[in-house]
Amino acid sequence: MSGSEGHRLGRARSTDAATLGSIGLQLFIERGFDEVTVDDIAAAAGIGRRTFFRYFPSKNDLPWGDFDALLAMMREYLAAVPPEIPLFDALHDAVIEFNRFPDEERESHRRRMEVLLRTPTLVAHSALRYQAWRQVIAEFVGRRLGVPPTALQPQTIGWACLGISLAAYDEWLAHEDHVLTVLIDQGFTDIRAVFSPANAH
Repeated sequence: MSGSEGHRLGRARSTDAATLGSIGLQLFIERGFDEVTVDDIAAAAGIGRRTFFRYFPSKNDLPWGDFDALLAMMREYLAAVPPEIPLFDALHDAVIEFNRFPDEERESHRRRMEVLLRTPTLVAHSALRYQAWRQVIAEFVGRRLGVPPTALQPQTIGWACLGISLAAYDEWLAHEDHVLTVLIDQGFTDIRAVFSPANAH
């Protein structure tokens, strides 16, 4: 979900989804998401309004980047996990891998997630993305447990993994010195400790 922020605003001869996303994100940060229109983004990128919609279905989709490609990568990652790897460990590793990004993209990723998680207008739209993300988890869990992905257990685990991720992001955005993947790892560790048989009462 991260991308380069190095592009300067202005007329451009050509563009691509990553460049357009970077330009739009910069405008959101400068002016606020609700104050920026599709026409504003298209003008800054030097393209027409119609061209914008070739890359993104709506302005709300732009901050997510190529989220479908990321989901496909996570689905492939989980499909390749050896069956002898415990379910908990497989999910732990997959969620961390999904949220790993190069150090040079740390600040751009932080800006993107601040827009996504701190913009009320995007909350409802984000729910659709979260649903798709949870479904990837539920499909994997369902296969492991031999139950439909729509069953309660896969869906519950999907929600739990999403909760760990969102809690980690909330903490990460509040503390610049924290490391996102370490926070996610801690979230999984805490969940395992709380729900382990040794702590059952």
